[in-house]
Amino acid sequence: MTASTRRGRSAEGRAAVRRELVSAAAHLFTEQGYDETTVDDIATAAGVGRRTFFRYFRGKEDALSPDHERGLARIAEVFDAAHPTEPLLSVVLRAAETVFDLYLDDVDVARMRFALVREVPALRDREAASVHLYRRLFTRELTTRLSDVDDGELRAAVTGAAVVAAHNQALRRWLADGGRTEDLDACREHFRRVAPMLPLDDEPGLEDVVRRLEALEDRAG
Repeated sequence: MTASTRRGRSAEGRAAVRRELVSAAAHLFTEQGYDETTVDDIATAAGVGRRTFFRYFRGKEDALSPDHERGLARIAEVFDAAHPTEPLLSVVLRAAETVFDLYLDDVDVARMRFALVREVPALRDREAASVHLYRRLFTRELTTRLSDVDDGELRAAVTGAAVVAAHNQALRRWLADGGRTEDLDACREHFRRVAPMLPLDDEPGLEDVVRRLEALEDRAG
């Protein structure tokens, strides 16, 4: 039994192996190029076998991703554990902010990922797919909680899209500025500027929210 197999038997060990694979992929993609890097290269650099690599990722295009399963689970946990009296806006913001911590696992890797995603179409496609998962989760959770509200489904869809767009814009801004750990609180504050744009009560109106969301997405682009 190899050391990597033993480590992979516990949740902590699996997380460690995953981090090592992601770090290896980020460094290899950066140093020798995405197209020139193979799955075998990544596995070897991480000190594991090819079969171990495929226990964690379907292909090399997935190997650079943050642990989105953990991020999605954290969001769901916040919604599930929220007290019934907590304002929905507070729950939404808290849920989204839990994902910021994923980028602190390895800030150097986060910075490399940011640069690579901008340069490599395959990585950009994977990033877009992950964004859809977050938007769908927020929309589903909000649809349930707004079922008795006028235009509840529309409010849920607009809020889900706005929260994920604002979260991504704040992250990109933080990473473009160097991704320093000490600046993450400012990143969170920047994200929270989306709060007055969300249609979780009677104000602002949906038309105004849509207009503001479109402006936010234009700036994020």
